[in-house]
Amino acid sequence: MNKPRIGVIGIAGKWSTETLADVVEQQTGFRLIIDMSQVELDLAGQRLMFGSHDLCQLDALIVKKTSTRYSPNTLDRLELLRVAENAGVQVFSGAENMLRLIDRLSCTVTLRNAGIPMPETRVTEKLDCAVRAVENFGQAVFKPLFSTKARGMCVIHAQQEKSAIRAAIKDFQASNPMMYIQRKIDLCGRDLGLAFVAGKYLACYARVSQGDAWNTTIHSGGSYQAHSPSDEILALAQKAQEPFAMDFTTVDVAETADGPIVFEVSAFGGFRGVLEGAGIDAAAAYTQHVLTRIKQP
Repeated sequence: MNKPRIGVIGIAGKWSTETLADVVEQQTGFRLIIDMSQVELDLAGQRLMFGSHDLCQLDALIVKKTSTRYSPNTLDRLELLRVAENAGVQVFSGAENMLRLIDRLSCTVTLRNAGIPMPETRVTEKLDCAVRAVENFGQAVFKPLFSTKARGMCVIHAQQEKSAIRAAIKDFQASNPMMYIQRKIDLCGRDLGLAFVAGKYLACYARVSQGDAWNTTIHSGGSYQAHSPSDEILALAQKAQEPFAMDFTTVDVAETADGPIVFEVSAFGGFRGVLEGAGIDAAAAYTQHVLTRIKQP
């Protein structure tokens, strides 16, 4: 068969996007990085245009990033990809599958419905309920429903005056009407990322915080390190990613005194942590999976 034409949806110039596009080009001879902000849907013509390219005419699309930051607009961009899927284009990891993971609340509800242990969580639009959550938790992490790398998150302490707690919550709620609140977990400076390709375990790495940062994200100065997960952690991460049927994802796991818990399952997954922490080329493994799927009748 002719070599497939596979488009990479991502951000030109970003390491993960360029790395994935490089691997796809090496395997197929075709390179196209697609910026979803520049895509036009023609419903009457059933065309999804990016410049002169009709994405509905490609063989597959691999989604690395649809925007630099998660937002409700990210959901809109994924909806556009359903048109390409309807035209017979294979989208990895599937538009509806990714849609369920972009919104932190949607991901959380699915995980808890599957019996996955998570940090104690309260979700509310009521200020008084949020104040009680802080008082009950002692330290509470307030998380936007759409965010990555801890952006927009804040920690509110119960030791403050009640007026200060209410003021901090009001400040957060000004940008986040539905408040997602979790008990702050002592990570001992480390949490884990476990990567999966088509539901099969690929690698594990640790994210280690630097300095006084309360989270371990690279955005806050953390670093990747090698790590071998216990059988318990591997089984938990395996179970956590199953409801989402992703072609590539990472599961964020924390070790606690009461056993491992899951923070979230990623809509897109990270390549750099797998490479720097585990020494495995996730982009190559993912591309090989895509090529295998395309060749199947």
